[in-house]
Amino acid sequence: MVNAVPTSQPLNLLIVILNYRTPQLTIDCLSSLVDEMAALPTARVIVTDNDSGDGSVEKIEAAIKTQNWGHWVSMMPLPKNGGFAYGNNAAIRPYIENKTLPPYVLLLNPDTIVRPKAMQALLAFMETHPEAGLAGSRLEDPDGTPQCSAFRFHTLWSEIDTGTRLGIISKFLDRWIIAPPVSEQQCQTDWVAGASLIIRREVIEAIGLMDEEYFMYYEEMDYCLQAQRAGWPCWYVPESRVVHLVGQSSGVTDTKRPPKRRPQYWFDSRRRYFLKNYGWLYSSVADLLWAIGFSSWRMRRVLQQKPDLDPPQLLGDFWRNSTFIQGCSIPPAKST
Repeated sequence: MVNAVPTSQPLNLLIVILNYRTPQLTIDCLSSLVDEMAALPTARVIVTDNDSGDGSVEKIEAAIKTQNWGHWVSMMPLPKNGGFAYGNNAAIRPYIENKTLPPYVLLLNPDTIVRPKAMQALLAFMETHPEAGLAGSRLEDPDGTPQCSAFRFHTLWSEIDTGTRLGIISKFLDRWIIAPPVSEQQCQTDWVAGASLIIRREVIEAIGLMDEEYFMYYEEMDYCLQAQRAGWPCWYVPESRVVHLVGQSSGVTDTKRPPKRRPQYWFDSRRRYFLKNYGWLYSSVADLLWAIGFSSWRMRRVLQQKPDLDPPQLLGDFWRNSTFIQGCSIPPAKST
């Protein structure tokens, strides 16, 4: 296990970047952090690697050495690909065990480029808003176009909306839509994307680390829900701007390419989220409402001759992974 980069002052911010077969993206992300780290002398970065097996560790370590970043970033290779929560928790856990957890932990995706002062803005917000448990950046495309990064929790009503995709229904269910319009102001929100997410130490002390039984997707929403239930709200901070090259790590959310068949872990994560937090009956109703709504959308799409932009076999895969077929057992994390 790698040791933290030594510092003469107590650590105030730990930034964790999880790499999995994206070494160049991770190096580019680190490069964008150089000025931030100069302005934050008590911040440190740990790059964890989920057993990429493609030379990622060697490439990133070489860049750290070549660029003389070793005084603020260190590498932590991991023995397996245990998913998003596993890879991030691995960097945080030693600090908990040694009782040296800094006041703030920031999760940062490797497929991000940090705009100037983005990390400073998040840290300043948390310092001036002691009631906030977590906060997320404004994510955006390279050209500055904002991405949705502040969301509402998934509910029965949101499942109707995402399945049906009908304007009149979306308007009626406006207050439950998962992705509301992007705000230009700081605001409280249900949850934020884990691509740039800062967490207060007291939140980790109250609810622990992220649930490693999620492999990928839904874990940050689940974590924000647990924090909210413990009295720690989540905020969106648009002054912190971070470029997010969407879907580069998994390919699932990449809108620039034709959609791929949705991986098994996405269905497992969705089912886990609903069963864990709301129980079998609620989960079953959510599944049924989405399936009915999506079926109506598929028929309407054909009648209206709209392009098919959905992942292949989505309805069949969804139904096979629904609570009606899988029952009420909460699925564990797995990569396939």
